[in-house]
Amino acid sequence: MAKTEIKEHILAKCSELDIAKTFECGQCFRWNADENGVYTGVAMGYPAKLWEKDGMVYIRSQAPLTLWQDYFDLRRDYAEMSRFQGGEYLDKCVEYGMGIRILNQEPWEALCSFIISQCNNITRIKGIVERLCSMFGEEAEMDGEIYHTFPSPERIAELNAEDLAPLRSGYRAPYIISAAQDIVNGNIDLEELINLPYAEAKKQLLSLKGVGEKVANCVVLFGLRHMEGFPIDVWIKRALKEHFPPDFDPKSLGEFAGLAQQYIFFYARSGEN
Repeated sequence: MAKTEIKEHILAKCSELDIAKTFECGQCFRWNADENGVYTGVAMGYPAKLWEKDGMVYIRSQAPLTLWQDYFDLRRDYAEMSRFQGGEYLDKCVEYGMGIRILNQEPWEALCSFIISQCNNITRIKGIVERLCSMFGEEAEMDGEIYHTFPSPERIAELNAEDLAPLRSGYRAPYIISAAQDIVNGNIDLEELINLPYAEAKKQLLSLKGVGEKVANCVVLFGLRHMEGFPIDVWIKRALKEHFPPDFDPKSLGEFAGLAQQYIFFYARSGEN
């Protein structure tokens, strides 16, 4: 079978998609920038490179452009979605973070990655995820370079904790394997959770070993397209304590609360405030 041709496309305006903000706001772990600001990563089984030039975002990949338009959620108006009524601090967060988009990641990758993320920093998470992919993912080539896709739950389900020891994922290893086995055995159907109400999808995720409130909210937001998800980590907890009323409820931000969360997270970590 002939290889699919690698093509370059204009993906979006920089005002609509800020790739640095989107990739550096804690929602994904497989994209890395070089010294020229070119991001390289693998998503949905395809390697890709993204860069900005003359106010536009370009992408180079074998995957069809429509796949990336969906992945970067480019069919929705984020300016309209970002009209939150949350006070002056949230307004600053939105202004600072504008250009962030919520990635529509592959559900299993999101689940596995955020199980790994527990009590971890982004650098360590990225290292564990890359070792997982290098050891158990399939090879994918682009421009003469070999990349690795995210391993399937079927591949991980057949492993044991000793197999995952080189990842240095610690106590998370049994949770990774257990989640993969639950998917393979039909105990949970991640694709089905996309079509369930947010609360029910989260409830089912919480039934998995090693999945607590924060991980479940990350998975529903970044892997299951439920924008109500509002993960609370140390950065968000601090921002809520310092800048929001004691009785603040994320539900008050409406159906796109998860987008507000990303603005808050990005601004809180920036040091600007």
